Amino acid sequence: MRIGYGLNMEQTQKLIMTPELRQAITVLQLSSLELSMYIEQQLQENPLLDLRDDDTEKNLELVDKGKSEEVGEEKKEYDLDWELYFQDSSDLGFSRQERNRDQPEYSYENFVSQAPTLSEHLLSQLFLSPCTNPERLIAEYLIGNIDDKGYIRVSPEEVAARLKVSEPEVTMVLSLIQTFDPPGVGARNLEECLLIQYNTLGINNEIVKELIEKYLEDLAKGKISRIAHELGVTVQEVQKAADILKTLDPKPGRNFSNPNDNRYIVPDIVVEKVEGEYIILVNDVIAPRITINSTYRSVLSKEKSFDPQTRRFVESKLNAAVWLIRSIEQRRLTLYKVAECLVEMQRDFLDYGIKYLKPLNLKNVAEKVGLHESTISRATSNKYIQTPQGVFEMKQFFSTGLNNVTGSTTSSECIKKMVQEIIAGEDSRLPLTDQKISEMIKQKGIKISRRTVAKYRDELNIPAIGRRKRY
Repeated sequence: MRIGYGLNMEQTQKLIMTPELRQAITVLQLSSLELSMYIEQQLQENPLLDLRDDDTEKNLELVDKGKSEEVGEEKKEYDLDWELYFQDSSDLGFSRQERNRDQPEYSYENFVSQAPTLSEHLLSQLFLSPCTNPERLIAEYLIGNIDDKGYIRVSPEEVAARLKVSEPEVTMVLSLIQTFDPPGVGARNLEECLLIQYNTLGINNEIVKELIEKYLEDLAKGKISRIAHELGVTVQEVQKAADILKTLDPKPGRNFSNPNDNRYIVPDIVVEKVEGEYIILVNDVIAPRITINSTYRSVLSKEKSFDPQTRRFVESKLNAAVWLIRSIEQRRLTLYKVAECLVEMQRDFLDYGIKYLKPLNLKNVAEKVGLHESTISRATSNKYIQTPQGVFEMKQFFSTGLNNVTGSTTSSECIKKMVQEIIAGEDSRLPLTDQKISEMIKQKGIKISRRTVAKYRDELNIPAIGRRKRY
């Protein structure tokens, strides 16, 4: 074979990931809150983007009207692919919302209250406690080193060395903090936390105290008979003491707010039942409404007034702005199509609950909607849907299933609900084994193994038979 160089010409088709396509993919997989932050970032980077209001709408209409009246316009130097956008001032599907002038600009609903943090709660009690200024400084330092669960994360020796005070002073101030609300705060470990609550709440049961001091690990493993034998009491007494111990809080600080916690979920899709039919609403209200700045548009309508370099800059930013608006609208339409398909295919779940959730995968929805599976995956990623049954992650609608005797499949979520109901109705003195639960589900026509039952039970945080048994 002869080896040499050659020059050939051929025509091929390939997918090029352009910046615009990459932006459309990014916008599609954003949740409502993330989309709002993304738009805020684009507003800062692109000067042609502007927030929409009534005045902006009027300015756009005036500019469009003036542009249509121009005659004798010369041939343009640049190919502007954004001109079709200006023929429709509705921003590709965003309908204009009339502003109610009679409505007050602010109301109490505009203000969100925030619960106090654990540190603020403890400091407010410290200021009401009788203590000297040096003791107050030590207490403030200790409170600053209490984590979100309510435990102190520094030793008295470290605090004494840091503040150059004596260790007994630190221990005394720490004892004062441990009397604050919530009970158990300021403890150095779980045992001390439970003992503080035991003393604060006035629990008069020596077995409970023995469990806290010596048998926490054995109690967690369900070794009640062994504990009863070592303490010389009946199993029923240990069981009763364990029930009292379960009323104590191992993390006393978790009920207070944390500034870094996300406590609210904003649903991206809202499904409401109206007269027997489900209405789908895409929740894009929180996202800022954007439009094109009319001032910069005048740069492109007056060609001879600006140099070519300025026109190129404005034109590139304008094309990016129009593409962003199109990407947002395309995201809204895709979410609506996917939600409409989910509502149609999971109608029984919306009507009757989680037990009627059908097995579903991305391929089924992609074929019905006419989109690629990766597009469906991005559209449902990090998205939440509000239904009459509650707020769910959209990924939860896609569940695997097990075969049954009729040849169809039953979703894993439905089987988990069955396992939960069976265990909830069992006799606590003779709890059911995983094998027995498997046989009971098989009687309903569903093929399931003992290991699958154990897997679903672990996912539901249901303990094993030994820890569920009551005496």
